Amino acid sequence: MQTVIWVDADSCPRLVRTYLLDYSAKLNLKINFVANKNIPCENAHENFSMIVTDKENQAADNYIFDNALEKDIVITRDILLAERLVEKNIAVINDRGKRWTSENIKERKSERDFSLELTMIGLGGKKYNTYSKKEFAEFANCFDREIHALLKK
Repeated sequence: MQTVIWVDADSCPRLVRTYLLDYSAKLNLKINFVANKNIPCENAHENFSMIVTDKENQAADNYIFDNALEKDIVITRDILLAERLVEKNIAVINDRGKRWTSENIKERKSERDFSLELTMIGLGGKKYNTYSKKEFAEFANCFDREIHALLKK
C-alpha cells in the first residue's frame, strides 16, 4: 500500500497546501485535504481529494484519525489530534516543520495549558497569525525528510 498524505486543511497555510499538492503530484502520491468546508485548490491533480466532513466539533480530526494508516503522514497544527495519531504510530508534522513525538507533545500541551491559564486571568499575550519564509523552509525540509523515510519503509 502506498503512503497517503493527510492534511488538516482548515488551518493549513495556503503556501503549505500548494507545496504539498505540487510535491504529491511530482511523487504520484495520494493527498487528502480534510476540513468541515471546501478548501479551494488551484493546482489539484488526479490523486487529490477534498473531503468535507460534517460541521460538528472535531469531525475533520476524527475522520483523519479513523482513516490514516501507519505508513501515512499527517500535517496538522492541532496538538490533540497529533497526540492521538502519534499514539497510533502515524508520522505527524505541523506546518512549521516540527515532527511530533510523544515527548514533545507533552511539553507543548503543558505550554498550551499554561498559556490558556494566563489568558483566563487576563495576562495572555496577543497572538499574531503570521507565517514566515523561515517557517515554510523548516516545514519543507521536515516534510521532505519524513516523506522519504516513509517511502523507504
